[in-house]
Amino acid sequence: MAEDQADPLAAWTARLLGLGTGISPEDADAFVRDLYAHAQSDLDEKRAEADFVREE
Repeated sequence: MAEDQADPLAAWTARLLGLGTGISPEDADAFVRDLYAHAQSDLDEKRAEADFVREE
């Protein structure tokens, strides 16, 4: 359980699994991590654009 507390994405995986049946814990974890990575990438792009505009 200590590992879950150290992993902020574990709470999101647990929430996804709590929505119903039909998804394995491994698939839920992979989905949450993929979603997080894509969201982080989008934020990084927006920050880079904002930095570029600010520097001009």
